[in-house]
Amino acid sequence: MSAALPRRGLLMLGCGLGLMGCGFQPVYAPASSAAAGPPSKELAAINVGVIPDRPGQLLRQALQERLANDSGTPHRYDLRLQFAVTGEGIAILQSNFATRIRLIGTANWTLVADDPARTRLTSGSARVLDGLNLFDQQYFASDLENEAVQKRIAEHLADQIAMQLALYFRKHPSAG
Repeated sequence: MSAALPRRGLLMLGCGLGLMGCGFQPVYAPASSAAAGPPSKELAAINVGVIPDRPGQLLRQALQERLANDSGTPHRYDLRLQFAVTGEGIAILQSNFATRIRLIGTANWTLVADDPARTRLTSGSARVLDGLNLFDQQYFASDLENEAVQKRIAEHLADQIAMQLALYFRKHPSAG
């Protein structure tokens, strides 16, 4: 077992060196001065508009956390979102009562420059699947489960959108 540890260490070192040789760099890599890198600076300059309903509020909060909108950076971009959560019963009893619902969260987004022409810079979409158990005669438990699922959907959509935006700014550093 002790011989496996050096082999694993050498393997991990080899993988790390291999990634360095191919030009791999983390998306959120800081600049050499330890300041935030270009994608992080540009992400902080994105204004996330109001999204209606509770699931929309959760998505907006999650996006603001990932984009670091409260950092005091002036807004140079607007993020426009179309967001929906749909559901379908997947565990249906003989009495036609669904005991499990599949929820599908979709978000189509467009990044627009905050200039007089409102230049469209990029757009994309994100999609997440999750599930919700329905508890017979336990309404409070169902409400708690629904809130938890809505939050998970918002978190995962925000992760996808933030990553897509970071990749855009990584490929187009002069976008700002």
